[in-house]
Amino acid sequence: MVTRILIADDQEGIRGAFRLILDAQPDMTVVAEAADGRTAIDTAKTIKPDVVLADIRMPGADGIEVTRALADTGIHVVVVTTFGLDEYVHAALRHGAAGFILKRSGPTLLIEAIRAAMNGDVLISPQLTVRLLRASGRPRETSTVVLTEREDEIVTLVAQGRTNGEIAAELFLSPGTVKNHIASIQRKTGARNRVAIAAWAWATGRAEP
Repeated sequence: MVTRILIADDQEGIRGAFRLILDAQPDMTVVAEAADGRTAIDTAKTIKPDVVLADIRMPGADGIEVTRALADTGIHVVVVTTFGLDEYVHAALRHGAAGFILKRSGPTLLIEAIRAAMNGDVLISPQLTVRLLRASGRPRETSTVVLTEREDEIVTLVAQGRTNGEIAAELFLSPGTVKNHIASIQRKTGARNRVAIAAWAWATGRAEP
């Protein structure tokens, strides 16, 4: 199956470079471009691509707004940016981004991020992941979310990057049970994916890097 991609970036040169990289892949095709966030949202809702690559800073609507607007459409949004500020990363993940990579990370990571999104995974540039993990000294956010003891255990393991299979093996559960627990955690925390669960866990002190 060919992944259909919309590129949203206010720099024509960046859009052209991404198009060359992605159209060269046998399983990817660029179906549209947008020079601002509002056009990206409208175009995505009209043509329904599989993935939107969204720059973080664009006129009309930024990458966070694009992510939020497309959160419940089934379209995966991968944020691609020059600006790896922590607040951008947290905001993007909390609103359901399917990836967050730096433009300087290179074409290989860009391609991997799109494939990860299509597989239901989330890829973050390694430089950003390391920095997020080291941010444990920040003031904790308060949370009124109440989790069961088992959910607390699973949150900790998700925050450590464990897969459902690894969590199931460690806690002597079936993968299906782990999946159900994660779905419950997502409902309680408002997290849209497992990386958002991890970000919530770090921010609230539920788990330590």
